Amino acid sequence: MPQGQPTTVPDDGLTTRQRRNRPLLVVHTGIGKGKSTAAFGLALRAWNQGWPIGVFQFVKSAKWKVGEENALKVLGASGEGGCVAWHKMGEGWSWVQRDKQLNNEEAAREGWEQVKRDLAAETYRLYVLDEFAYPMHWGWVDTDEVIEVLRSRPGTQHVVITGRNAPQKLVDAADLVTDMSKVKHPMDAGQKGQRGIEW
Repeated sequence: MPQGQPTTVPDDGLTTRQRRNRPLLVVHTGIGKGKSTAAFGLALRAWNQGWPIGVFQFVKSAKWKVGEENALKVLGASGEGGCVAWHKMGEGWSWVQRDKQLNNEEAAREGWEQVKRDLAAETYRLYVLDEFAYPMHWGWVDTDEVIEVLRSRPGTQHVVITGRNAPQKLVDAADLVTDMSKVKHPMDAGQKGQRGIEW
């Protein structure tokens, strides 16, 4: 496997191995499709390494069935890779159903409290905080607190956060940030989402 070469070597007192294995904060943001998909692809890699994985879905409806959930649960139960726990925090598509906003805010805050408990207990090696950029963007969860908790998390816990409008402070604090831009999408031509592509 080819070895990537860093463009700079920081004067941080760490060995190459220590620096290579430090836990990462990853952010997938932007208006393009693929933010969650990329995070779940990362979860597949983590599963293959035998890491315990915690998926926390914020905002998306608890009734919404995503293909990645079924696939990762089956893999997690297979006994071959890491275990997978899936938590749904949202009550619905908040940006459409404003009448449910209060429930969504409470669910998002409780979801964040659970993430904090799991980080403190080092429950997982990879955390996928799906659509978590939204609760920060809307002010439901304090961005400064999120950054501080993630900076001080113990062990080697990796965290990936997805969602549009990731706060700039979060982007600045992250180790890896990808902005998904949209060039073209079938919805632009009036085509709704379809099985196997969107879910």
